[in-house]
Amino acid sequence: MGEIVQFSAKKIKKKRQAGKTLCLNGFHKWEVKKNNQFDSQQGKLISVYVCIRCGKTKNKKT
Repeated sequence: MGEIVQFSAKKIKKKRQAGKTLCLNGFHKWEVKKNNQFDSQQGKLISVYVCIRCGKTKNKKT
């Protein structure tokens, strides 16, 4: 019988794409960015959220 060879390329590809496919479908992992909390144009406090996986940002007024 022949030897069974394990391919590691699939495992590497899965790890690399795990976060990207979630973000592409709208499932971001948001984290609060604490160093910029004041909006100077409107004079209001805001919360800045950054996605850990893809780096996309969103703002929320508090």
